[in-house]
Amino acid sequence: MAEEKRDALGIVVCVKAVPSTTEVKMDPKTNTIVRDGKQAVVNPFDASALEVALRIKDERAGVAAAGSAAEPVAGKKTRVTCVSMGIPATERLLRDCVARGADAGLLLSDRAFAGADTLATAYALTCGIRALGEQPDLIVCGKMAVDGDTAQIGPELAGAFGVPCVAGVSEVVGLVGGELTLRRDSDEGSELVRVELPCVITVSKDAADLRMPSITGVRAGEAARIEVLGAEAAGADPSRCGLVGSPTQVVRSFMPERSQQSVRIEGVAAEQAAAFAELLEGME
Repeated sequence: MAEEKRDALGIVVCVKAVPSTTEVKMDPKTNTIVRDGKQAVVNPFDASALEVALRIKDERAGVAAAGSAAEPVAGKKTRVTCVSMGIPATERLLRDCVARGADAGLLLSDRAFAGADTLATAYALTCGIRALGEQPDLIVCGKMAVDGDTAQIGPELAGAFGVPCVAGVSEVVGLVGGELTLRRDSDEGSELVRVELPCVITVSKDAADLRMPSITGVRAGEAARIEVLGAEAAGADPSRCGLVGSPTQVVRSFMPERSQQSVRIEGVAAEQAAAFAELLEGME
């Protein structure tokens, strides 16, 4: 990635805790996913977003690519803050983000946030980001969440802050003079996009593989002070939060029923083939 000339850069990475794909449970009363935090993981798209932000930080500090022994030479300041909305147990994931290289974590946790759709979620995140102080130069989000697939949070944050949004980024090519050069891949091919900071970008899951934490990083994550804000502390209007502030609601969510019935086919090969063909015809 090409180097740029800014002296200080503030990056916010939006991180969502999602259920492990093997432990998804639904609340039949609210039609929402049960989030107890026990099996939660960082949304894979957001993990990619964090790595993209950390690579920008490394480049600005003069750190070479992963695996290199190069020492920082440029020394340009970059602060990466991870922001998440979720239950108190989400703090564990934010500590892991710090362990991997983020500078700080902010958790928005309040019963008032429960049941939020993308609009209410984006509003809460906007309030939290504003509570950090100055507007960040760059907000990085995963393109979508594996438990929702709406791909709406990034564009909604861009609208709230009045900045441009580039969605579906597969690579950050360079940052020069406050201008990002990005690559986007699609079925039609690949394109380069240039956008001025401040802006919002959403990244694909394959944009970058999140690095493993070092021993020093793990200690930093354990010692980190994760700031936790409720709706009032974040300056959020309760009428725009959670289920109350959500113009869309899930009518019904359910796990598909799984059948484990089996049929044993015996006989010689010709007889087995005929029986198998008959079974297939019965499935039509």
